[in-house]
Order: sequence, then C-alpha cells, then structure tokens
Amino acid sequence: MDSFIPWMGGKKLLRKKITEIFPQNIDRYVEVFGGAGWVLFYKEKYAEQEIYNDVNGELVNLFKCVKYHFNAIIEQLQFILNAREMFDAFEQNKNRTDLTDIQRAAIFYYMIRTSYGASLKQYGANYRSPYLLLQNIEAISKRLARVVIENKDFKYILQRYDKQGTLFYCDPPYYKTEKVYDMSSCSFGKEQHILLRDMLKNIKGKFVLSYNDDDFIRNLYQDFDIQEVERSSNLSLNDGKKGMYKELIIKNF
Repeated sequence: MDSFIPWMGGKKLLRKKITEIFPQNIDRYVEVFGGAGWVLFYKEKYAEQEIYNDVNGELVNLFKCVKYHFNAIIEQLQFILNAREMFDAFEQNKNRTDLTDIQRAAIFYYMIRTSYGASLKQYGANYRSPYLLLQNIEAISKRLARVVIENKDFKYILQRYDKQGTLFYCDPPYYKTEKVYDMSSCSFGKEQHILLRDMLKNIKGKFVLSYNDDDFIRNLYQDFDIQEVERSSNLSLNDGKKGMYKELIIKNF
C-alpha cells in the first residue's frame, strides 16, 4: 500500500529497488528515519518485530493517532475546507498547549496535505480535500497495529535494537540538503553523517542505507557495498522535460 502522506525525501519511487536488496529471514526490521514510511507500507510484513522511528515529534504523534484512533482523525477533518484561511488559522494555532494529541495530529495532517510540497510552510492552493485523501486510513491503521512507534534520535535506535537478525533501513537527511528537512528537534550536519557511519560500521545486524550521490558520502562508505540508482526528478530541465536524480543504496552485506 501507499503511505497516507507525502514527505520530504519520501521513497515512493525507489521503494521497489530498496526492498529488493533486503535480506530474507530477518527477525527485526527497524526504520531509523521513518518519515512517511513509504518503504514500511510497501510490504505487509518484513519481520516478526517491526519498529518505525522518527525524531519529529509531530510526525510520530500523527502515526500514533492513526494507529490507535483513526476514526477520531476522520471526525476532526470531516467538515474542514481546503482553504488558505484555514491553513493560516492552523499555522497560528498549531503550538497551542491546550490541544489534544488527536487535534494536533489532525492539524499536522491537514498542513502536510495542503501545504506546497508538503513543506508545512506555505499554502499550496491544492484542490484536493484532506478528508477524502484519508480513505485508506483504516488499512494504514491495521498495518501499524503490529509496529512499535518510537520518537528517538538515530543513536538511541541503533543501540537499542541492534542484534544479529536485525535489519536497519536508514534514510537520513541527504548530505548538503539538510536545511530543507524539518529538523526542528535535531540538527543534522556533517558530524552527524560521520557518526551515523561510525555506528553502522559496528552494528551486529545488517543495514540498508539511502543517500544522495555525493563524493563525501562515497568516501565515507567506501568500505561498504554501494549501488547507484536513478529516479525521476520533480525538477524540470531547460527543455521542460523531467530529469533524473542519482542516488546511492549502501549496505553492509
């Protein structure tokens, strides 16, 4: 199934290639930088134990509310119009301390769906109804029913869940593009990329890692298996046609 939200760096176009690389017969599957969960939702099940993690607390709250209270999310959005005035009102009130978790989740979902490029920053003038886009929410809730949802940084997750038989899928902010991610809860600079490599280098389990094709990343992971892949880019070239964007898939097995 598809994810129920778009997200910066989402892996909709690469999820087939990524999952084809996954080893068979794993005991534990962990998404370290979960985002919209495009890889997670692509399969009905990867392992007996599955963990979704993201450092963004609002995103994690949305996933938890969809898992446990999807009907309440639907009720919150049922009669809300897709309009700039509503987007601006939510923008002004999203940090109110008297909101329930369900209200926060509904606002966050609405802003993802109605903002330009799912950036949460400006109204996108999209005609689609956020409520109608929730029609697969029950299936999403059932998929998440057996998934542990965490809100930790990658260091904690790699230490907490590492063992033989674990597969970590990592999709960190891409190098030199970190500023376009919503990293309000955690900075991710060059030092964090190096620390991620150092920790992955010493895990007991296996990892599959997605990155942009950059010389720094290639040098950082030169001791591992690196595969080049391409996907279509959302950016148009000078002739108006869509270009191709090169990425790397890195693994330790």
